Amino acid sequence: MKAAVRHSAAVAALAVLASVATGAQAQVSERNIKFGYSVHETHPLGKGANKFAQLVAEKSGGKIKIKNYPSTQLGSETQMISATQGGVQDMVGVSSAPLVGLVKDFALFDLPFMFANEKEVDAVVDGPVGTRLFDKLATKGVVGLCFWENGFRHVTNNRRPITKLDDFKGIKLRTMQNPVYVDMFNTLGANSVPMAWPEVYAALETKAIDGQENPFVIVSTNKINEVQKYLSVTKHGYSPYAVMVGAKLWEKLSPAERTIFKDSCAEARDYQRKLNREEDAKTVAELKARGMLINEVPPEAVAQMKQQLKPVTDKYTREIGEDLVQQAQAEIDKVRSAMK
Repeated sequence: MKAAVRHSAAVAALAVLASVATGAQAQVSERNIKFGYSVHETHPLGKGANKFAQLVAEKSGGKIKIKNYPSTQLGSETQMISATQGGVQDMVGVSSAPLVGLVKDFALFDLPFMFANEKEVDAVVDGPVGTRLFDKLATKGVVGLCFWENGFRHVTNNRRPITKLDDFKGIKLRTMQNPVYVDMFNTLGANSVPMAWPEVYAALETKAIDGQENPFVIVSTNKINEVQKYLSVTKHGYSPYAVMVGAKLWEKLSPAERTIFKDSCAEARDYQRKLNREEDAKTVAELKARGMLINEVPPEAVAQMKQQLKPVTDKYTREIGEDLVQQAQAEIDKVRSAMK
């Protein structure tokens, strides 16, 4: 008798679960989503976007189809943000820097030499600080799903290797269209040239500019080594990618669909970050094999650069908000204490 009761209870429980699953599935509609980003599809961001599309398809029973548009096919990062706000584009993955134009707090990631390693970054972007930043986007026409990785940024140029502060002098350096980066490199002695990414390769090739700054993988996948001789491992900044959905689309999504998007973004994030970090070491070796001259910047030179940039850090800390910077620093300090 007891066995029969247990069997009946199990059957009833399975029926409830099936009913819930069916109900959730009924909340999922047929959708075709346009997801744009700026880098090549072979970049870890592109592979992460493909993983995200795969996960969304699986979790939606094939009803939601994500079509990815890499390599600025839908425009520059700023153009894609605008298109996503307007509902012309459904999703976008962009580096944090252009988001400063929407919410000044995103300049947190541009503060010079703030992060020492990826663990510190993860603690900030995946914790309360990351949530706080995405909450600020709520009135800007986009909804943040999660942060993926772009990586630590380094300087390339055709004039000289950067081994000390004075080596920046006179270098015409492309920066993102972001005031912190413009001030940062002007303060270091370079001549900052804000420029949209699609224009950079040609500007380097024609020697209209001397250099640029980006993570290793972007240098490699965009073949910057073809038009640049020196790569100096400055690690002066870190850029996360923000994966966002247009608010107009988000408002149309059911609770089940929103869960699918959020869960898929988080799973793809873990995959994308692992891939990005594995490829960093391989990329350095490949760039050396292609003829780039790569040098580490001595710690004493980095310390001198940080000191030179203190007025920039102080200025933008005040603009961002000292409470946010302190909250981020507290998360970083926790990681540093745990690693001792």
